[in-house]
Amino acid sequence: MRHALTDYLLFLAEGVTVVALLGALVVGVARLAAPRKPQSRLRVKNIGDHYDHLRDKLAEAVLPKRALRERRRVQKSQRKLAARGKIPARPRVFVLDFHGDLRASRVSGLREEITAVLSLATPADEVVLRLTNPGGTVNDQGLAASQLQRVRHRDIPLTVCVDTVAASGGYMMACVADRIVAAPFAIIGSIGVVSQIPNFHRLLDRLGVEVEQFTGGEFKRTVTMFGRNTDEDRAKVTEQVNEIHDLFKTFVVEQRPGIELERVATGEYWYGSDALELNLVDELRTSDDYLLAARERADLFEVTCPVPLSRVRRLTESGQAALARLR
Repeated sequence: MRHALTDYLLFLAEGVTVVALLGALVVGVARLAAPRKPQSRLRVKNIGDHYDHLRDKLAEAVLPKRALRERRRVQKSQRKLAARGKIPARPRVFVLDFHGDLRASRVSGLREEITAVLSLATPADEVVLRLTNPGGTVNDQGLAASQLQRVRHRDIPLTVCVDTVAASGGYMMACVADRIVAAPFAIIGSIGVVSQIPNFHRLLDRLGVEVEQFTGGEFKRTVTMFGRNTDEDRAKVTEQVNEIHDLFKTFVVEQRPGIELERVATGEYWYGSDALELNLVDELRTSDDYLLAARERADLFEVTCPVPLSRVRRLTESGQAALARLR
């Protein structure tokens, strides 16, 4: 009798296990077959609340009790009116950040942010870009500038705030804006093009190493790192650099027609106050002060879409930051 009971319990346990496994398998297949909701890394934060919190904390510390009670009463009344829809909706300011590097690696995040904003924003709203960009490769920086043009093409006001640097490709981005706001010591300009390449021909020649190169097309490859460069090669590269510079200058003057191009397109950079005199920027102000003033008339939303970086790129950016600190 005991053996029969034991056998029955073992059989029951096996049966329950099989059923559980089959159930788990069915659930797993169903999950795989079910359509997945699109995932996005987009994050939206109401930073207007942050400014309000700072103001409230200071008010609690410095205002007399009677004034503080009156302030709270007014705030409560305004919240009730807003909840009932008796206060007109405030315009919105969408705040984006762009920290540039040589390859403008965060442009993919900028694309997502602007696409999201354009799906909701109207000409009554505003986009503010806090820009830090020392420049980089032409096509990458140009793509970043083109993303900002999407905002302008929709007639949504675009303001670029530069606290530290918008040079070369960074200024290519900044000049797209309706308004450029720069801190007094921000670096602005550098409307120029540079191309450089090391040449190891002499070293390889001493080592008895010969480099052969085969091309189809007269200018498929001109200046190289390992072969002997001729005056004709150098002339062709100089011609190409000048062509890119002309494109850069044309782009800048199209975005800011009032600029004195020949004076500012020399490759030089200027600090904020001089940049204001040259019409490279429109106002001297930090981004914090600009947004604090904007809070009085609008709701502020910070829109970010983090871009996952490879290990190599993280090391590259760390190296660039270390070099920048040594300058």
